[in-house]
Amino acid sequence: MPDARTNAGRTVLAVDLGAESGRVAAVTWPAGGAPPETRELHRFANEPVRVRRPDGASTLHWDVLRLWHETERGLRRGLELEPASLGVDTWAVDYGLLDGRGRLLGNPVHYRDERHDRALERLLARVPADDLYATTGIQFLPFNTAAQLEAQRHAGDAELEHARTLLTIPDLLHVWLGGRVAAEVTNASTTQLLDPRTRAWHDGLIARLAWPRSWFPDLVEAGTQLGDWEGTPIVASATHDTASAVAGTPLAGADEAYLSCGTWSLVGLETRAPRLDADARAANVTNELGAFGTVRLLKNVMGLWVLQRCRAVWHAQGRSYDYDDLTRLAAHAAPLRSLIPIDDPRLLPSGDHPERIRELCRERGEPVPETDAQVARCVLESLALGHRRALHAIERVSGVRVSAIRMVGGGAQNQALASFTANACALPVLAGPVEATVLGNAAIQAVAVGLVDDLADARRRIASGADVHRYDPDPRHAAAWDAAATRAA
Repeated sequence: MPDARTNAGRTVLAVDLGAESGRVAAVTWPAGGAPPETRELHRFANEPVRVRRPDGASTLHWDVLRLWHETERGLRRGLELEPASLGVDTWAVDYGLLDGRGRLLGNPVHYRDERHDRALERLLARVPADDLYATTGIQFLPFNTAAQLEAQRHAGDAELEHARTLLTIPDLLHVWLGGRVAAEVTNASTTQLLDPRTRAWHDGLIARLAWPRSWFPDLVEAGTQLGDWEGTPIVASATHDTASAVAGTPLAGADEAYLSCGTWSLVGLETRAPRLDADARAANVTNELGAFGTVRLLKNVMGLWVLQRCRAVWHAQGRSYDYDDLTRLAAHAAPLRSLIPIDDPRLLPSGDHPERIRELCRERGEPVPETDAQVARCVLESLALGHRRALHAIERVSGVRVSAIRMVGGGAQNQALASFTANACALPVLAGPVEATVLGNAAIQAVAVGLVDDLADARRRIASGADVHRYDPDPRHAAAWDAAATRAA
């Protein structure tokens, strides 16, 4: 564990804010090339807030001031370690608007809010889909920043009249810590307003959408120092949590896919150039920017959000399960009994997900899951098949035949999901490290302040200390999973 007396100057502080929780961790890079040592300093809930409006409807917001308070609280606990730097990563796409004096105009709206239901439709009415994809290479989703801005415009939000700067969530927190106003490229690329070829804002697209170019601050690459907080340098990590997760994944070659698995599942390859051709457009893959000049060619899959929502509903009904309980329940249910398309848009917003799953099964002629165990198994097997569809799309677009899947993040602890994914994809799954996002955030800082040579060096050190479990596909079940893939399409 990090010790202020022996590791002064070799520890960085990584702030990682996810959709369910946030944490501040200290990651020490010992001299001599040993694996990094991670210590969690502070963990806190990330609980969205629903606010009723005068018209009787409501809006789902992020409680960004609470997140700021908890972030600063955790960082103060790390000061005794004499850190070499600090950096923040969060989820993507959401943003805050600042006025001319740099004040936040309102709590950022949650990407799952209902106002985004027709946002993509409105965006594509301004810029045709083929043009938008050829310009940005970003997967079409109703909550990308460009679509959210259209929803805000359609709602007649007065914030737009007073806005002078747009900052994604990690950029906003870096500014509040004392860093300069800037947009780090990994998160900026998810706005659907950036050109992945030039790694710059697409001025023509911004003008076409009639947004002020002055709203969008100077872009910086991951590893850029932005200022300091309490004497500690602020370094822009890969501020999109998936970009940090990929940086912290010990990929052994260009043919290994990553699967960052948590609230969302992100399946893809690390490449050196974007793919913007017709095949990529047809497959709706996304070209998000990564650290140190890389591109993350990937697809979003709904992820463990669905199981999280089922768990919340069951808890409200008096049946409380932790995630290990749900895994054990699923293991005792019949295999491949009930399957759904895990990316069905009805599963995106909050609600009664066990009932939505039953509705989907009834519509599709699938056996309706009646018990909690059957619902949990349906979710996990359907998610594994979602991973398979995403992986096959990435293989078709990239021309790469994937040899193995590196599964990282909280979902890597779910043994059932890892095993199901290995069988669904007919590939070995190497699960771990669980803390890839924090490690990737810390790795980029470590490169920036000279604690490691480069990202390859950091990944070698992460791999040498990672707790990785291997799950091999069982060839006896290959035909059953192939048939299941058709049912869940």
